[in-house]
Order: sequence, then structure tokens, then C-alpha cells
Amino acid sequence: MYADRDYIVSLRRELHRHPELGFELPRTLALVRRELSALGIPFTEKYGESGIVGFINPEKKGFTIGIRADMDALPVTEKTGLPFASETEGLMHACGHDAHTAMLLGTARALKSMEKDLACRVALVFQPSEEGLRSGAAELVKGGVMDEIDVIIGLHVENWLPSGCIGVCSGSSMASSRNFRIDFYGRTAHATMPQSGADALAAAVRTYNDIMYMTGREISPFAKYVYSVGRLEGGTAQNVVADRAFMQGTIRTFDMELDAFLIRRTQEIAEAAASGTGVRAVTDSTLLTGVVYNNPYLSELVIEAARQVAGSDRISKMPEKLSSEDFSVYLTKKPGVFFRLGTRNEAAGFTGLPHNNDFMIDEDAFPVGTDTCVQFVLNNMRGIDMDRVAASDERKRG
Repeated sequence: MYADRDYIVSLRRELHRHPELGFELPRTLALVRRELSALGIPFTEKYGESGIVGFINPEKKGFTIGIRADMDALPVTEKTGLPFASETEGLMHACGHDAHTAMLLGTARALKSMEKDLACRVALVFQPSEEGLRSGAAELVKGGVMDEIDVIIGLHVENWLPSGCIGVCSGSSMASSRNFRIDFYGRTAHATMPQSGADALAAAVRTYNDIMYMTGREISPFAKYVYSVGRLEGGTAQNVVADRAFMQGTIRTFDMELDAFLIRRTQEIAEAAASGTGVRAVTDSTLLTGVVYNNPYLSELVIEAARQVAGSDRISKMPEKLSSEDFSVYLTKKPGVFFRLGTRNEAAGFTGLPHNNDFMIDEDAFPVGTDTCVQFVLNNMRGIDMDRVAASDERKRG
């Protein structure tokens, strides 16, 4: 319909050969600048480190639709054997961000060709560091990018979904993500004189056990969450009472009140265990992302655009995921939708999952992703009923 498949695939393969991490994206940014400049699309880098935002119809500021693509790769050694496999040892586009960037450039090309017929402005948001500990979305939002945007959409390739299908999960679609660390400070002693020390490792173990009890007995069995302690270390020798120990874990929920309860109880449990063993506990946590909440009315509009592009039989209702995405940060400012593009092709062997070294996706799906974004703009360029958007938000009911 609108997408130039060869253009998108060529850019995706160029990006795939040269993956970059986090905010350190010199080659990727150069490619985005090159393509936007060649298309005659003005852009700015003022909103945050390693972020680029291009504008279609930059002077039409009455209503603006944002479309976001992430650009960063992962510290994974590629094992796909593709002819355009990563040429950078230890780095790989193992989550499809190369495809996201290429599809957004394909969207930019299509929209630019019809710019004079568009009744709205479109912001093309190229974001760094979706995978990093420091969120690229948070940096751009802090820089004011959402002040320019009324609604925002974004897509992610999906190897659970057949190639060319569009999947939407209306409402809460992806979980929040919180990391935590608890440090325990005790006092060393010889193992034969434990009474003269304060065992930090014992406090950590007691904390772990009490956390497991808490998650099994203080939380509703109907709650949707994950609480995992993935690391516990302490001590320096077999015959010395440990004066230091620490644990690290992650919390995922669809309910920010539950998130707040879990981290508060974690701190209380750690302090109680420390007090009971003569140790000091310090809990530190970081909320990396909130819940990705797809506005129900806007979800209907995305589904309608996808139906026009791919057909009704290619639309899927996606389940909730306990994985997280920093697209949620944009949604704290303005409503939007984060949807899925199916890239699974069993016949071609494209079935691997993201973050694995054999992750491959079907490039034939790319025009559907671009065309859905373009169609969403065409369908809604004269504005969206924001009262209906607000009324559909289920979080505000009851």
C-alpha cells in the first residue's frame, strides 16, 4: 500500500550488521540523520542524549501524532548465520530494534510523499536505550518531547505471532519493572567465636525466607505479579563470620499499588531480619518502567487501521505480558498504544525468541508494520475525540 519494502529491508540489514548499545549509537544515529536529510524531513536532537525526533508538517501544531522506534541492540553474540549478521563481536540486534528503526524510516518516507495532503503534524521519535538501565524514553520525556505530541503509537516485532499479523492488547498490556538491592552490614569474627560478630549472611538468608513467606501469604492469589530474587552473595572465607552480604531481585506487576506494597514490605522484612541478628540493612530500589497501558479507544483505532491494511483475519488479541517496556514512560504524559507486528515464519525457521542469539524475523512483515502506522495517521489526522479517549480509560473507573 504505502511502504517500500526494499527500502525498509535494506536499512534494516545495514543496521543489523552494525549493532550498538544504550546511548552509544554513533553509526545508527548517522544513518537516521542521513535518511531524514535525504527525505527532506527536518529533525532535532534537543530532547535528549542520542535521541532524534523528525517532523512531518512541522508547522501544523494543532494536532500531533507521535510514532516511536527504539534503536539499541543487546550484548549478545549472534549465531544466526545470516548473510547480514552482526559484524561487531559480542553485540546483536536480538530484539528487533533494527527493524523498528527501519520501519519508522519507511513510515517517514511514505508520509513525506503525501505531506501536503496531511491535516496533522507527525513526530517521528527515534529513541536510544530501551534495553539499558537508564531509559531512553525517560530522557526524551524529561527533555519535553511529549509536550509536542497528543497521542503516541509504537510497535514491536513478535515471534509468537504469524508473520504479517497485528496484535493489540487493550488496557494493561505489559508489566511495570522494578529492580531492588538490599545490602547487609555486620561485623566479622572468627568462625569459632561467632558471638563476637554480627552475621550479615544470616540476615540475608532470613530476609530471603521471610520474603518468600510474604509473597505466598500476604498477596492475593489472583494478583498478577512476579517477585524474583536472582542474586544473594556474602562473606569472604569459610572460617570468617560475614560482615557483608547483599541480594538483588526484580518485581513485575500490573498494579502500581501492589508494586508499592511489595517494595515497602521488602524493606520492612529486611530491617526486621537485620535487627534480629544485630545487622544493618539498607534497601535501594529503582522503578525502571511503569505499566504499559494501551488506551482502549485508541486501541480500537489502531485495530481499524490494521484491519484496513492487513484484513480482519490478520488481527489478534494479544495477552498481557509480564515483560516490560519503557514505552510506558511516554504514556505517563499522553495516551497511546503499543502494538505487535507478527514476524514468525515457521517454514523459514524464524521462530526464535527475543534476546536469544538465534533470533530471526520475517522481513516480509515489515510493510504491514509501516502501513499500519501510515493508515493510523491518515484515519486520525483531523484529530481524535479526546473525551472518548478519557472515557475509555478503565483505570479511572470505580
